[in-house]
Amino acid sequence: MSRPTLGRPGARACARLALHRAPGFTLLELLVVLVIIGIVITGAILSLGSTGRDRGLEQERDRLSALIDYVRDRGAMMTTEYGLLCGEHGYRFVYYDNRTMQWLPETLDDTLRERRLPKGLDLQLIIEGRPIVLDDATLQVTQTPGALTTLGSAGAATGSATGSATGSATGLGGGSASGNPAGSDSDTPADAPAVQPNTPQILLLSNGDTNSFQLTIERPSSRRSVTFKSADDGSISAGDIVEARQ
Repeated sequence: MSRPTLGRPGARACARLALHRAPGFTLLELLVVLVIIGIVITGAILSLGSTGRDRGLEQERDRLSALIDYVRDRGAMMTTEYGLLCGEHGYRFVYYDNRTMQWLPETLDDTLRERRLPKGLDLQLIIEGRPIVLDDATLQVTQTPGALTTLGSAGAATGSATGSATGSATGLGGGSASGNPAGSDSDTPADAPAVQPNTPQILLLSNGDTNSFQLTIERPSSRRSVTFKSADDGSISAGDIVEARQ
């Protein structure tokens, strides 16, 4: 009579137990890993948001750069003198009408309509090394054609600083209007030159010339900015976005 083999049931039970104890992840462990990955990704996004690119500022820089190139090509083709009229939170293009001898807002080409900067952005302007106080009220279309106002008075092109080198080409009389960049009534001298409403601070002449300026689009909350600069040869360049040190 053969004896029953001992230990076989025990061996099978041990094998099954070892199988159940094989290394692996439980559902709870997987959830914990996913939560950790989410936290890491969120931190990376927030870090890039505070020190990375400012897409809104880049978009406004590229838009203004393209518009300046467009209006300069348009002016050269039509032999028309254009200019850029800046407010604190927006800008518009104007042209010089030789018939009425005044600056008028461009209304025929919708591409050159008045544009407002997104919330959180503003403009800063320096003409011939002197800061200009900008006012959004200057972007309003003047209702009295041909009216002349003293630089700095209400409704005038506040902060206009057209130089004498371009005065003859634009009908501004040749006198420099940069003597009062602040545009304040109390600081306006009695003999201040008369400046037409809609007079631009930045000239974009049909022969390729422009006046000396630095126009900055700034985001004060993050201290980021980008600056447009004119060169002696009349070219205008847009710089990279920079972040001021705290």
